[in-house]
Amino acid sequence: MDQRARGRTRTVLRVIAVPRLHVVTDDLVLGRTDFLPVARALLEAGGDALALHVRGPRTDGRTIYELVHELVTREQSGGHVFVNDRVDVALTAGAAGIHLGQRSLSVAGTRALVGSTACVGISVHDAREVRAASQDGADYAFVGTLHATPSHEGHGGRGPELLTEVAELANGLLLLGIGGVTPERVPPVLRAGGHGVAVIRGVWGASDPVRAVGEYLSVLEGRPSSTGDSN
Repeated sequence: MDQRARGRTRTVLRVIAVPRLHVVTDDLVLGRTDFLPVARALLEAGGDALALHVRGPRTDGRTIYELVHELVTREQSGGHVFVNDRVDVALTAGAAGIHLGQRSLSVAGTRALVGSTACVGISVHDAREVRAASQDGADYAFVGTLHATPSHEGHGGRGPELLTEVAELANGLLLLGIGGVTPERVPPVLRAGGHGVAVIRGVWGASDPVRAVGEYLSVLEGRPSSTGDSN
């Protein structure tokens, strides 16, 4: 990428406050025939409190780009579109943020591409990774796995206590609990120092995903909530 192109791409990702509810996809979700209309409805329902993460480890880059581009063009109605792992797609499609895994491009490398004001997050699993994420300049981190989930077979959940263990190392890094977090499990996450939560099946596995988003946001914002379908 030449210097002129690099300078242009740094203006694509926008500065936002880190949302408290992060709704993450997987390959099966991206393959749903109703993915785009449901995703748009979630963005509108969640507003600034919601980040929709387009994540598809086995989905080709072109498909990821087309889905993100389509969602970003409608993003003014609410919510924020993030891209997992694919920094190139996040830049070219104009996503609001980028989320990294431990085997993705580093936070420092990502910062070199997207600039210091972009919203960058990373998944972490222990105190060492939390410390590194904070030192490298990540804005937030998914901390887990808190509870056992089908997407992480063989990994027993460590509960909200994991957040408590790593919170003192965050040094301004916002922590979000991930892994089997139902609406009922949100309060312990917040009490343990969490900024919010990230979910997959809690929303995409619900009979009414929009209602599920409302349930999560009610708890996150301290409003009374009648629990619905969750993961």
